[in-house]
Amino acid sequence: MHALNKNRPLRRIVLASAATVSGMVLMLSLKPHASPRLVTASSGKSPAVSSSSSPTAGSTPGTRTATGDTVQTRWGPVQVRITVKGGKLTEVTAVSYPNENPRDQEINSYALPQLRREALAAQSAEIDTVSGATYTSDGYRQSLQSALDSAGF
Repeated sequence: MHALNKNRPLRRIVLASAATVSGMVLMLSLKPHASPRLVTASSGKSPAVSSSSSPTAGSTPGTRTATGDTVQTRWGPVQVRITVKGGKLTEVTAVSYPNENPRDQEINSYALPQLRREALAAQSAEIDTVSGATYTSDGYRQSLQSALDSAGF
């Protein structure tokens, strides 16, 4: 006889319930996102967690470079470095940001340049959040403010 015999509806209910529970357990065991790791924009190595303000080598007087605090976000750490020249914010660089998987890379490929442009235009950390990159935007803003504070800007 067939296992799902129409004369035994209770057996069909039990088997359907067991299949549903098994499917739900499998779906809930999937990880929604890869675990974050720290990647730097230039070297691929983990930077020291610091906040510093010092003249760069070979820079002109009045030029200061400061690295903001590393801000831990849901998807990974974000850290920003700034250059202040003549009392004006002249450069903002994302030193580290989530870059673990293709989705992180896609988000940051459009979010980081937009955040940089806004920071340079605003000359402060009062910048808008980039749609679709809320966590990166929040971390960027916090690290930027830390770097600005360190540079005395």
